[in-house]
Amino acid sequence: MSVNSYKDDEQTYEAGKAKTLLRLFSYLLSYKKIIFLVLFIMAFCVVVSLLNPLFIEWAIDRYISVRNLPGLYRLVLIAVVLNLIMILGIKWRMYLMAKVCNSILVTIRKELYTHIQTLDFHFFDSRPTGKILSRIIGDINSLKDVLGNVVTTLLPDFVTVAAVVGIMFAKNARLAMAALCTLPLMAISLFLVQTISHKRWQIFRKKSSNLNAFVHEDLSGIRIIQSFTAQEETAETFDTLIAEHEESFVKAVRVNDSMFSFIDLCWFFGSAALYYTAICIIGTDNVSVGTIVAFGTYIGMFWSPIMNLCNFYNQIITNLAAAERIFEILDTKPEITDASNVCEMPPIEGKVTFENVSFSYDEETDVLDNVSFEIKPGETIALVGPTGAGKTTIVNLISRFYDVQKGTVKIDGHDVKKVSIESLRRQMGIMTQDNFLFTGTIKDNIRYGKLDATNEEIIQAAKAVHAHDFIMKLEKGYDTELSERGGGLSVGQKQLLAFARTMVSDPKILILDEATSSIDTNTELLVQEGIEALLKGRTSFVIAHRLSTIQKADRIFVIDDGGIAEEGTVTELIEKKGTYYKLHMAQMVLPE
Repeated sequence: MSVNSYKDDEQTYEAGKAKTLLRLFSYLLSYKKIIFLVLFIMAFCVVVSLLNPLFIEWAIDRYISVRNLPGLYRLVLIAVVLNLIMILGIKWRMYLMAKVCNSILVTIRKELYTHIQTLDFHFFDSRPTGKILSRIIGDINSLKDVLGNVVTTLLPDFVTVAAVVGIMFAKNARLAMAALCTLPLMAISLFLVQTISHKRWQIFRKKSSNLNAFVHEDLSGIRIIQSFTAQEETAETFDTLIAEHEESFVKAVRVNDSMFSFIDLCWFFGSAALYYTAICIIGTDNVSVGTIVAFGTYIGMFWSPIMNLCNFYNQIITNLAAAERIFEILDTKPEITDASNVCEMPPIEGKVTFENVSFSYDEETDVLDNVSFEIKPGETIALVGPTGAGKTTIVNLISRFYDVQKGTVKIDGHDVKKVSIESLRRQMGIMTQDNFLFTGTIKDNIRYGKLDATNEEIIQAAKAVHAHDFIMKLEKGYDTELSERGGGLSVGQKQLLAFARTMVSDPKILILDEATSSIDTNTELLVQEGIEALLKGRTSFVIAHRLSTIQKADRIFVIDDGGIAEEGTVTELIEKKGTYYKLHMAQMVLPE
């Protein structure tokens, strides 16, 4: 397992920082009433914080200097009451915003998950499952602080900074200019840092995605890894990926942290310029002690929010890549969609027609080239041929998991592109060689084929494929809980359950893609009896490498070189002594 398989394979999504942020913050509009309440609380808290330096100035110049203790006590009492209310307001504001942010994250996660389910196979073919998971879980979680701090930190700190600047210039313009003389230096450094930082956080997100994809695939294939004693090689790959992840994080954080050093320097030199101007240039005779102390407090109130704003800006830079990755998927349009003028597919009889169909996965090499055939309702068609010849592609086009580039696929005379996808697939039953089972009961897994199926229908489907007997031998029968992918069941048992799940949907067109590949010979004999009964009256496509499973097919298509190389019954194809005959003889000489 090479680490090169997990190198960055995603295009950087650039939609513009401002556009991405506006789109993200637009989710706050659904909570206008709560946001207005939070803003009111914020305004009160900002006013109180701005009054505190004035309280200090008044206390020194108006009361302490003239020993007016009663007036001082009244001022202190007012300040204490207002600050206690401010503290409670801050707590309430943070609680409300946490509630809003969690609701927004749930909304975004639902939107993303729902949208991903509408995407076609091309999307999933090009992305490891771990990278998709990192979008749904990790990237969305990283947005929490950005959404919350926009109201709890960004707005109050921005208002505070603006108000402090206004108050300082109103009280003494010379002192204000001295205190803020280092602002140009901070602005330049901020621009340089954000340019580098955004790129480095994009790299970090990609490295995180690579690591998630590797871990997901590694755990999914742990049996193969242990069977071939490949733990050491996978550990080396993991070490390489985690080292790249750590290195990208350190580089990104190092750039972010440099911003705070610039702010500390600006704060220090600004304070020094303030006191030098007040004492040495203007002179203490022209500036009261209370005013100097108030300005010292205000300069702290200016640079502290600046520090918070830069920290928030770093959060934006850090998490903007996550928002971009989320919106990149939300903006991905499914290639297989219903046209605006589609109609509902009427009840299917089962006639399937391919008219000069050509198809390519990469738009370069045709898997199918000008293929034409017609299947009568109720006919069973077996598809055989070498791996990669296009057998599964044919049934995928019938199910419209992909769209043809040329030609037309019709069911009962209806172009599959001109009927709704849901009404088409609802009348089809598809079983692949991947006998995937979900966490839940056996009953729930079978019912997945028909969500409104009754218990009796579930049992009948299980009996039809001879799964009922082994199910009843389990401790809880149909209520037996299965772990992920049906852990604890044999491969054959899982295959039978997957077959029952397909059969319970009572499909008009049945597709069996290597459906008996994992079933032993004895079990296969039982399943064949159920298959024969269930295939009656249904148009069926059976893909099989094991030729013994298709002996009773009405017709056999030998798929090779992008088309149908041979067609006929078992007897007819053997008499031709062509490709099918060679496959037949090979399996006779080398029995499974």
